[in-house]
Amino acid sequence: MIFDAVILAGGGAHRLGGVDKPALSVGARALLDRVLDACPDARTTVVVGDRRPTARPVRWTRETPPGGGPLAALGAGLHETTAPLVLVLSADLPFLDRPTVRALLDAADGDGDGAVLRDPDGRDQPLVAAYRAEALRREIALLATEHGSLRDLPLRALTAELELTPVSVTERAPLASFDCDTWEDLAAARARIREHGNVLDEWMTAVKNELGIDVAVDTKTLLDLARDAAHGVARPAAPLTTFLVGYAAARAAASGADPAQAVAEASRKAADLALRWAAEADADAQKGGSG
Repeated sequence: MIFDAVILAGGGAHRLGGVDKPALSVGARALLDRVLDACPDARTTVVVGDRRPTARPVRWTRETPPGGGPLAALGAGLHETTAPLVLVLSADLPFLDRPTVRALLDAADGDGDGAVLRDPDGRDQPLVAAYRAEALRREIALLATEHGSLRDLPLRALTAELELTPVSVTERAPLASFDCDTWEDLAAARARIREHGNVLDEWMTAVKNELGIDVAVDTKTLLDLARDAAHGVARPAAPLTTFLVGYAAARAAASGADPAQAVAEASRKAADLALRWAAEADADAQKGGSG
């Protein structure tokens, strides 16, 4: 499915004291980078806002004059796109994920003018949505003609004229529409990713982004391997073994193997070795005890 993404990152962040909100971090990753990670397959990604470092290349633009509000920013971003579908996102969504984006795009590819995420309170979020570009251009042009410009017009002036399919957040990603408007929101997001059920996945994603790699990681397999190495050999063997597994998998991938399969195969071999090592030590211990 061909789509472009427009990310609005130029708001004033008044409730945060005017700080550069997209650059604020959750889990040691900028909010903007977290949103960019949710839409890596966009043909063109346009960020409407001031230039700043990002984890991957994007196209920058700005509404004229700056500070004209989300509708004016959307108009500026839309001008830089050519795909039939346009994913529109705000830059402060720490928990937006790829499956949610895919669900929006799939729904927008049907009848109507697009699809919008509906939050747990039943409210539609027009800045977490996928639109048909033709419909967006038509309505934005009409609004600009009617009002003289798009400056300070509310988004509802646009969405009220569009037929949008609601996509409800799922149980797996109930916080996909959560945005960071206040310092309290930011603190809640940071606390959330450190919860027991989330911290490992969040950490693995952060490390992959930091190292510039994108490979599926079977966390359970690697943890099982680390456990076997620690218990069957010695505790320091756990991190060293997983490092060697990663190195072996990288070599296999460089030769054309599927990266995820290479990790799985290297993990299996190392785990089998650790179990054989432990079995040998147990056998020797039993012989010593019987002697």
